[in-house]
Amino acid sequence: MAEDELAAFRECWKEELTSSKDEQPLICAPTPSLDVPSQSGQRDLKNKYFENLENLNEARSPSKQEEGGSTEDGACVEGGGGRGGEAAAEPEDEPEYVSIARSLLDGRTGPLLDRIQEERTRRKRQYQDMTNVCRASLQQQQQQKRKMKKDEELLDQLIQDLNEVNDIPFFDIELPYELALKIFQNLNRTELGRCAQVSRPWRVLAEDGVLWFRMCTAEGYHQDASVSDSPCWKSTLRDCRNSARAVRSNWKNRVGSISQLQFELGKVLCDVSCCDNFVLAGYTSGDVRLWDTLHWDSSASYLKINSLSANSNPRPPVSHVQVNRAVAAAAYEDGCVDLWSTETGGEPVHHYQSPGGIQALALSPDSPVLGSAAGPDVRLVGADDRGYWRTLCQAQLPKTVESLVLVPGRGQQCPLAALAAGDAVHLLDPREEEPRTLHSVYGHPVTCLDAADSHVAFGVKRTGWAMHDGGNKIHVYSLETGKPVACVGDSLGDFTCINLRDGPPHLLVCGNKDRRVRVFDLRAGSSVASLYAHHLGVTSVQADDWKVVSGGGEGLVCVWEMRMGAKLWEMHNRHPVRHVHFNNSTLVTANIPDDKSPRGACITDDDLTAHRRHRGVICHYDFSEDALSQDHILPICRSDYIESSGYNYNIGLAVPYDKLPGCHPSH
Repeated sequence: MAEDELAAFRECWKEELTSSKDEQPLICAPTPSLDVPSQSGQRDLKNKYFENLENLNEARSPSKQEEGGSTEDGACVEGGGGRGGEAAAEPEDEPEYVSIARSLLDGRTGPLLDRIQEERTRRKRQYQDMTNVCRASLQQQQQQKRKMKKDEELLDQLIQDLNEVNDIPFFDIELPYELALKIFQNLNRTELGRCAQVSRPWRVLAEDGVLWFRMCTAEGYHQDASVSDSPCWKSTLRDCRNSARAVRSNWKNRVGSISQLQFELGKVLCDVSCCDNFVLAGYTSGDVRLWDTLHWDSSASYLKINSLSANSNPRPPVSHVQVNRAVAAAAYEDGCVDLWSTETGGEPVHHYQSPGGIQALALSPDSPVLGSAAGPDVRLVGADDRGYWRTLCQAQLPKTVESLVLVPGRGQQCPLAALAAGDAVHLLDPREEEPRTLHSVYGHPVTCLDAADSHVAFGVKRTGWAMHDGGNKIHVYSLETGKPVACVGDSLGDFTCINLRDGPPHLLVCGNKDRRVRVFDLRAGSSVASLYAHHLGVTSVQADDWKVVSGGGEGLVCVWEMRMGAKLWEMHNRHPVRHVHFNNSTLVTANIPDDKSPRGACITDDDLTAHRRHRGVICHYDFSEDALSQDHILPICRSDYIESSGYNYNIGLAVPYDKLPGCHPSH
């Protein structure tokens, strides 16, 4: 580029010189002498030539034209005077190309080259900036490509692995992966472990996450989880089984913690209900208390009574209580029914009044639906999606309702209630106009009632000639068809309690006045276990797949191993055991006195030992794994003999864990 600019400058210079010569000849410039070959003479001729050229330019300027030819003459005369007059003859503002030419002749660098060098520097800097930007952008693109390439490599590896095990060899044939997975779903843990040792494709198939996820949910662990919630369901199942094994060992060896849910003085326990981690209790003073066993740091909340019962003096005692995950309900002897929210507590969210006393109260375990029976009148109330409570249906039976159970799994839209009234069992559906009679035999009253998702079971007391046909029976009916599916029992005593809801689907456990606890298999209609448990009859029972927990009228709580029929351990408290409820790691028992106003009991006395035996007690047992720590030692085992609570029937447990004599405050 520099060469082109220099050539253009030379052409422009020549044109200007040519045009200047054509307009005004150089009359003052002497003709160079050819006979002077010396170098100094040539230099003088060059200097004179540029001086005359400068004078010519001055003569062409407008200011110089006004002065006339005198200036030109003076310039010519001065030009012939030699080098001494150059300084005076040079104009103040000479053209740029003249200065460039003079500098070139003198050997100096011209402004044009400086500008060319500056342009080169600027373009070089611009090129470097553009190069840096392009390099940064290229590096970023390369990183993104490298990351995408890595993801593609992982995806390709996964596809390659899937393609490798796409066809699973089964002896002399090959099956697609999905079909082979369908076959492996029928295997148990041991068989899957053996198949994993056959070959690599079989191992990949035997360790598939879907197989172990289904196996984990089938055993009752993580029911609400999805396949993506755990990276390895095989390890998750192993951890769950180890934890369950430790909890079972704690159950068998009675290793854990025990807590007594305390209450105020002067209150006698009337009824207790449990669901998950909630425990609800009602007292003769009209107070209702709710405990959350998962958060022991928060004290039990008092549920406020309705304003109508609160203003009455004395306040009516509580007759029945029920609780589920969202709602707590209590019925009073004056016919009032209150409902509270387990999350907020405080004031009741709903209240209604029945014409008479409440004989039966039932709450659905999985929906906000409550059923109550006052004499022959039955009422079902429920909450809609917005939380407003309304009456679903009302019905009247021929006889007084003695037992009421709401069938679980029906939801809020179609609740179903099973009622026992005298010698008949009825089903109450809000979609039907009248209750449907399921069973009725004249002179054979129903003594106990329970219902599961698809069956209802009840005990019947036989009299007269029917006693020669094997004694009292337990009938099991299908809720779908309304037909009997099993009839078990054959006992001379009356069945006092039955549990079908909380146990396995095929097991039924019941208690009898003949002091025995019986477990039946409904699939075969045969007896699984018959345990001689209590001296005053069985009052409450519950069972799972390996153990049975029963409570008796003498206040004894017994834990049995079903397979061996052996008693693991027992605990005793005063008053009959009216409530027993357990899950995997906890057990709640309630000893409720029959006499709510005992004679000779000084309820207003401040001495705990004076009336403690009349109040009843609620015990909470925790057999979880963390109960092995020092903080979870039984409270009775930490007794120092100065507290009155240490002097009860469990005093023998305090000996191995008692404090040293030197630590006693008296020492």
